[in-house]
Amino acid sequence: MTPPPSGPVCVGASTAAAGYPSFSSYVRARGPVLLRTARSLTANPSDAEDLLQTALTKTFVAWERIEDHRALDGYVRRALVNTRTSQWRKRKVDEFACEELPEPAGLPEPDPAERQVLHDAMWRAVMKLPDRQRAMVVLRYYEDLSEAQTAEVLGVSIGTVKSAVSRALGKLREDPELSPVR
Repeated sequence: MTPPPSGPVCVGASTAAAGYPSFSSYVRARGPVLLRTARSLTANPSDAEDLLQTALTKTFVAWERIEDHRALDGYVRRALVNTRTSQWRKRKVDEFACEELPEPAGLPEPDPAERQVLHDAMWRAVMKLPDRQRAMVVLRYYEDLSEAQTAEVLGVSIGTVKSAVSRALGKLREDPELSPVR
């Protein structure tokens, strides 16, 4: 069995950093200026630091391919803009912390017992209607059929459905058991 290595665990990263001392010196010298550029691209200072770190990572990966090291600022700035544009396109919804919730407070949910009492009262009132009117109200409002469909089911004209439903709704409006609802 071979003994574990005595050097750093992440050998590739330390060797790469040692192989590019000019990259380290570039970051030390130009980092503050590049961070100001990143801050101008984002609203959040933490996001700007992440943006700069990503752009510098891209620069480090391409360091050997960059021929003119005098144009490094332009290269990093272009990486900043491209990275920020990619982030902006990927982001679907921005979330903003705020003191007040943007949604208005909704109406409180009705009490299920009250809803059941209303349902029962409505059904008792419907049951008081004459058979023909009750059938039309049930088909129109409980079964959600159109006037034409209701007329077809009952074998009457659309005008008959309209007038009978109108009279039935008038009777329901006058029902004393439903007066608290109004």
